[in-house]
Amino acid sequence: MNRVLNFSAGPSGLDISVLKRAQEEFLDYHGMGFNIMEVSHRGKVFDALHNGAIEKIRKLYNIDDDYAVLFLQGGGHMQFAQVPMNLYKGGVAEYVDSGVWTTKAIKEAKNLGINHRVVASSENDGFTHIPDDIKFSSDADYCYICSNNTVHGTQYRAYPDTHGAPLVVDASSDLFSREIDFKGNNIGIFWGGAQKNGGPAGVTLVVIRKDLADRVKDSVPTILRYKTQIESNSLANTPPTFGIYMLDLVLDWINEKGGLAGIAALNAEKAKTLYAAIDASDFYTGHARKDSRSAMNVSFLTPNAELDKKFVAEAEAENMIGLKGHRILGGLRASIYNAVTLDNVKTLVEFMREFERKNG
Repeated sequence: MNRVLNFSAGPSGLDISVLKRAQEEFLDYHGMGFNIMEVSHRGKVFDALHNGAIEKIRKLYNIDDDYAVLFLQGGGHMQFAQVPMNLYKGGVAEYVDSGVWTTKAIKEAKNLGINHRVVASSENDGFTHIPDDIKFSSDADYCYICSNNTVHGTQYRAYPDTHGAPLVVDASSDLFSREIDFKGNNIGIFWGGAQKNGGPAGVTLVVIRKDLADRVKDSVPTILRYKTQIESNSLANTPPTFGIYMLDLVLDWINEKGGLAGIAALNAEKAKTLYAAIDASDFYTGHARKDSRSAMNVSFLTPNAELDKKFVAEAEAENMIGLKGHRILGGLRASIYNAVTLDNVKTLVEFMREFERKNG
């Protein structure tokens, strides 16, 4: 088996042990003679899996019963609209614009005609950092951030103070990568697509403070109400059963790695190793400001676009994929999500040094 080193930004790689377990159970789930995606989402077998995954997430993040844990569909683009449709109550919604995904979320708020305000932005600096001087209002209907920015490689070290207003966190690209204090950060909604650190594409995790679901207006379509999914335990419509099964396997793997604290320590070491290689070089240039660097997505450049292209091609020849930068930013990007090992990163760093030696 010739497995590549996968530095893709998402969908991303999964640990081989997770894939092997899924392979072993593909035709025969727990000795029952079927695959989990072949049986009813309302039967007792899937019910046990579904609720077991919810409980694992609660324990990982220390989430109490004030919050509901939902498995939804539609990805980030659905949440860009679903959040204001459910949380806006006629006041003002406040956003921090830190890159592509918050820009899209702001656009959806505008499309919905809600009163919204961008309280801070790093657009004028090319989104090289998390915006400075974020000042949310205590009376905002909600305050919205993206905790990690895949394109520009920036990440919040700590969440900004909302002064009591509910914080909405798009955590798609650093989901399950570190511990989060939900109550201490006034988190109202914490959501993320599974396809970075939680399994295959198709499942969107939404953790919502239950009282906020009561804000929804009757004009919001029933299936787009968080309240509908809370009351039905995410089963108002057929859920992505196989994706939830895969997420459950990933959660077991995270626990084997020491939970979120253990995963965070591994991620910090990987990021330290890769950024050290960039900083020690006159050939490579990192995009993100040092105080905003992401532990998930490392965006960087060689001296010119032709060398960037050559880097990607030669890396692929060495069985390393996913290193081409996003089309908006260009350059190079190494996504070092949970399933990427420290040895994988060290292999990449060795390749970078040799590429610099030959082309510098």
